[in-house]
Amino acid sequence: MQGIIAAVPTPVDDTGRPLREPFLDHARWALGNGCDGLNILGSTGEATSFDAAARGRIMEWAAEGLDRARLMVGTGTPSLAETVALTERADDLGYGVALVLPPFYYTPPSADGLVRWYEALHRALGNRPIRIYFYNFPAMTGFPVPVEVMARLHAHAPERFAGIKDSSNDLEYCRAVRAALPSTAKCVRQPTLPKKPARSMTRPRPLAGAPLQPACPAITKMSTGKPSVKRSRKTAASSTRTCRPKTAPSTANASNPHLSIKRYWSRRTSPTALNSPLKRYLPRSKRA
Repeated sequence: MQGIIAAVPTPVDDTGRPLREPFLDHARWALGNGCDGLNILGSTGEATSFDAAARGRIMEWAAEGLDRARLMVGTGTPSLAETVALTERADDLGYGVALVLPPFYYTPPSADGLVRWYEALHRALGNRPIRIYFYNFPAMTGFPVPVEVMARLHAHAPERFAGIKDSSNDLEYCRAVRAALPSTAKCVRQPTLPKKPARSMTRPRPLAGAPLQPACPAITKMSTGKPSVKRSRKTAASSTRTCRPKTAPSTANASNPHLSIKRYWSRRTSPTALNSPLKRYLPRSKRA
């Protein structure tokens, strides 16, 4: 797999059951709007919120309704037996790549313990062609997958352990992976850049004898005393951003409060902003 691979959410109804049509609608929309592939049942897909039966159904929906060559599926759990069963199911359905978290409950495991765990998964899969991508997400698992572990497993079974999805936001870790495993596929989440300090919206303390300045420079008082927006070199949009703090888009649905559209998506990537088919499952007040 190569190119832009997007993680997709798994909508659910008010009882927590996954919804087939909204899931497939959004996945098709993502593939048709610039994504080269999709990761289903990852963290954004809330895989760990579902039992094995529900995960199997979601895998079936995607395999039947989407191009399997453009999909990878999360199959990792803390249970080795369940991970094996889910990965075998993914292989039976024709998936080429399984994204496998390390066992993340009893932490931190030793490097040798992790190697043995992944080797046991490899042996259980036998001659099945499905490839394993390591899933490094220390913010959720509590520890990073050591580069040494991945290098040992790749050397032992290069056709099986063929890639990594790195969600650590750690560029040094990414460089170490690239140096140790130059031939493996990488799937790296965009690092979080340092945030610019927020502009203060309060009126600064003036120097002695200095005239008072308005709290928001885009707004001045005219002779009538009414506030009026004075245009400057900045656009109206930038003035709005300066004077009105951004608020996260709401994803709650009054009739379906459990609709799973990840709350941490930004306005630029949310289904509300991008006209995803999921938009029609939101209340009308949230569709703008």
